[in-house]
Amino acid sequence: MIHWSLIVSALGIIIAGLGGYCGWSLFPTMIHKKVEQSVIIADGSEQYKRFVNLPQPLNFKVYIFNVTNPDMIQHGAIPIVEEIGPYVYKQYRQKKVKHFSRDGSKITYVQNVHFDFDEDASAPYRQSDHIVALNMHMNAFLQVFEREITDILQGFANRLNSRLNRTPGVRVLKRLMERIRGKRKSVLQIGENDPGLALLLVHLNANLKAVFNDPRSMFVTTSVREYLFDGVRFCINPQGIAKAICNQIKESGSKTIREQSDGSLAFSFFGHKNGSGHEVYEVHTGKGDAMKVLEIQKLDDSHNLQVWLNSSNEGETSVCNQINGTDASSYPPFRQRGDSMYIFSADICRSVQLFYQSDIQYQGIPGFRYSIGENFINDIGPEHDNECFCVDKLANVIKRKNGCLYAGALDLTTCLDAPVILTLPHMLGASNEYRKMIRGLKPDAKKHQTFVDVQSLTGTPLQGGKRVQFNMFLKSINRITITENLTTVLMPAIWVEEGIQLNGEMVKFFKKKLINTLKTLDIVHWVGLCGGLGIAVISLIYYIYQRGRQEEEAPVK
Repeated sequence: MIHWSLIVSALGIIIAGLGGYCGWSLFPTMIHKKVEQSVIIADGSEQYKRFVNLPQPLNFKVYIFNVTNPDMIQHGAIPIVEEIGPYVYKQYRQKKVKHFSRDGSKITYVQNVHFDFDEDASAPYRQSDHIVALNMHMNAFLQVFEREITDILQGFANRLNSRLNRTPGVRVLKRLMERIRGKRKSVLQIGENDPGLALLLVHLNANLKAVFNDPRSMFVTTSVREYLFDGVRFCINPQGIAKAICNQIKESGSKTIREQSDGSLAFSFFGHKNGSGHEVYEVHTGKGDAMKVLEIQKLDDSHNLQVWLNSSNEGETSVCNQINGTDASSYPPFRQRGDSMYIFSADICRSVQLFYQSDIQYQGIPGFRYSIGENFINDIGPEHDNECFCVDKLANVIKRKNGCLYAGALDLTTCLDAPVILTLPHMLGASNEYRKMIRGLKPDAKKHQTFVDVQSLTGTPLQGGKRVQFNMFLKSINRITITENLTTVLMPAIWVEEGIQLNGEMVKFFKKKLINTLKTLDIVHWVGLCGGLGIAVISLIYYIYQRGRQEEEAPVK
């Protein structure tokens, strides 16, 4: 007869086999299917509800570069800046769904965004704090005027009325229209050789005071709230050429400039983002392929952007205009070590690649950390096969001979319709040609690098932030008095961090729904595997031991 210990040993092996099968095959398959079901966006599902209304607001932090020596800068000194902030806002996102595709694999929506100032998180800073910051709207106007003199003058001429016809400066303008039509020169080049245009620049120079509230420098003293959201007002009751200039600015369509109820204009960094969205997104729902969930398929009914330069081959879209990845509110599931993923940011009109960095733990939740690479804004130019980012829209600035900016800076002129330059915060990693011209910058990779921690199984963001800085060249423009002594520098204005930290409530929810379940299944797996093997080994040892004893006790024949 078979000894009972052998039967127990065999049962132990069976249990171990079941434990191994469950842990390495059955449970992973079950979890994979469950995660797929949970991430797919289907009408009325829990994921759909989380998609429409994010479970918690994003953190939106703004740091402002306060200018400490504005008067000295006007006389050619190198700018000295001091970072103040963060001014923390809760960013609420709500999607207004337009429709699903017929097969349910795509969903189209418009996203509304609302900002609430977080006094506790911002303390001791307040929105009423006064700052001295770059006068972005005036500087932008002057540089746009320099770059597109023909278009601006044509716009003036088209809008002149009978009252303005009596203005000497306008008569000069009309006589010059035919002479300068079609010319694509900078104001500096034309002004040196054309006395008539030089006279026109004198008239425009005189009217800057009426347009921009009699500025004493290229900097404005205002409140944080006005600078970021409410708006810094200008074009208050302009007359003559000043009115024509204001009309041109108003009709340029800049998102950062809004007309007020009294007819004046106001500039703000984010006022246009606070409210109803305009971009129409089409994203993948994950149906049929969970790895594509939330990937942007179309923006404003187009698969690609029309912002950056395209290939000389007709119909071929450049790498710069490609739309890749999600909007960073979530990521595709089933992440693997060593992989990369994309996010798309409409604010900077480009896709950004994130690379795996390391394994992390966030409040007991395991995940992977991803960060941007050198190819974000350091590796730009023909030598990196992405010269499509070199739009070369800025005249007489610090740039390379081929029109590209130096490493660490990206020209957003064609994206924002304003001569704004993107860098990492405090110009982290930027070329010394830009950093050496500013005092007060303190780049720190830990504080200023873009990163995100993602739960590897579901693609849920745990913490992280997109960190970027907005700058503008400050320079002398011929016959514009307020700029005549300026040294050409890349002037920082603000930097922002848009991100998330999973709050306590969401951590508990996540642990209850996923982590605890995974731990339970893991325990079952290892208890079955190790317990079964243990029972099998012990029973087998017992059997061998008993067999040995029986042989020793058996009488010798």
